Amino acid sequence: MTETITFKLNGKSTTITVDGDRKLLWVLRTDLGLTGTKYGCGRYLCGACTVVIDREAVRSCMLPVREVRGKEVTTIEGLAKGDQLHPLQKAFAEHGAVQCGFCTPGMIMNAYALLLRNPKATREQIIAGMEDNLCRCSAHQRIVKAIESVAAR
Repeated sequence: MTETITFKLNGKSTTITVDGDRKLLWVLRTDLGLTGTKYGCGRYLCGACTVVIDREAVRSCMLPVREVRGKEVTTIEGLAKGDQLHPLQKAFAEHGAVQCGFCTPGMIMNAYALLLRNPKATREQIIAGMEDNLCRCSAHQRIVKAIESVAAR
């Protein structure tokens, strides 16, 4: 059923008219052209589709878009301010935590939500908080170091 849904997307009010059951991932990628959020497993398992909704990391691949009505959604595209990368984006590049890059947007968004909740997260907290985001390239050690460097600032 077609619905009109208004929410804040990357700091801007957004209104779309779509099937409310359509998954947020596909609305972001196809309808709104924000292709940074990736399709991985399609089952809430890998984390490639992670976005931040009201300061919490959420998997967008199975989330009906109607669930974001009135909420604030941040995607990887919303972290940079113009040409100025977010500190997490810079740290991932500086620490070589972007091997193939496919999981990177989801990793960064999950780390962003983690640091919103706990800006001075310890290594153990970072490891636990990132455990469910999967990287097939085995860049986890560099990912943890990148996040630690931002938490230390």
